[in-house]
Amino acid sequence: MIMLFSMDEKTDAETDDDGLAEVVTLGRDNPLRLDSGKVIGPFEVAYKCWGKLNRDRSNVILVCHALTGDHYVRGINPITGKRGWWENMVGGGKPVDTDIYYVICINVLGSCAGTTGPASPNPETGKAYGLDFPVITIGDMVRTQAMLLDHLGIETLFSVIGGSMGGMQALQWAVDYPDRVRTAIAIATTWRHSAQNIAFHEVGRQAIMADANWNHGRYLDHKERPHAGLAVARMAAHITYMSESGLTSRFGRSLQDRDRLAFGFDADFQIESYLRHQGISFVDRFDANSYLYITRAMDYYDLSAPHDGVLAKAFQGTKTRFCVVSFTSDWLYTTDESRHMVRSLNAASARVSFADIDMDKGHDSFLLEGGEMDGVVRGFLNSEADVMAEELS
Repeated sequence: MIMLFSMDEKTDAETDDDGLAEVVTLGRDNPLRLDSGKVIGPFEVAYKCWGKLNRDRSNVILVCHALTGDHYVRGINPITGKRGWWENMVGGGKPVDTDIYYVICINVLGSCAGTTGPASPNPETGKAYGLDFPVITIGDMVRTQAMLLDHLGIETLFSVIGGSMGGMQALQWAVDYPDRVRTAIAIATTWRHSAQNIAFHEVGRQAIMADANWNHGRYLDHKERPHAGLAVARMAAHITYMSESGLTSRFGRSLQDRDRLAFGFDADFQIESYLRHQGISFVDRFDANSYLYITRAMDYYDLSAPHDGVLAKAFQGTKTRFCVVSFTSDWLYTTDESRHMVRSLNAASARVSFADIDMDKGHDSFLLEGGEMDGVVRGFLNSEADVMAEELS
């Protein structure tokens, strides 16, 4: 590790502990061509960095965020005022060690935390895009990230890491840019959205579009926004992020601030109050149309589709080393799906490590502080860094 990322090889490009947040404009001369066939440009991309970039730029780790996440991995999020969403994983001395690696997280295309999305001004009208924003895919998000890294002069990535939708991006990176990705860590994710996944997303989208304040996506031209529909969408989705055992151990049938049933439709149970809180707090930080677009991108995601439905063909000839992590209680992206990815990688003769971690917190386990996951990620990165150091010696 010392040979690979020694202090005397660090450049002056470094950031403080809270990281450096920037927004850049891309696509002025070369617009981004989307999977839909449409083009977009110019567009803005928001990102944040931590750590120091070494002289040969070989220590870069790209962290990819999930559906409702953003590029504020650690430090204070200026949108929410809360700490970053993966502080237990990224930082000095953490598994993704910013004392060693130069870490970048990019807000995805279509989101609402700085990167261009449906709430952004349409240069043709001066008003928010709304539904005039083109439909996007996970592949489009990854190509946007690649354009930003090109802009920053970063050719290769030591690792791409992400959970949930972030894991989808990590896998897409390895498929689309195999020569740029040394390692990929895919946590609590899948290679394609199942019918059940699509169904849950459709419930959320319909809740938003049924809100009288949605106004066919033009709500930013009006005073009211579709907060009720977006809150319901968040509530429905949040159920899928938890496990039955986790819900039972945390809430059971406990009543909320009362000792008897009210025989009405207020929040009698703690779980009801919790879900309502999740929904209400969500609408203050996320755009309803962004929710529509990003869930649709996830539904379209299928790495095997361009390869006759055979996932192994997507990874044929890859030199990327993979780490796949699943959780026993995750029923959104199951252990069986992760095992299928591992078997497909094996069939493609790819190097792959696999860990199925026993936790009862469901899909959101990847966001929680957990010794076993931390150890898996740290060990995987350290092992590959040692291999790289031997190659350079």
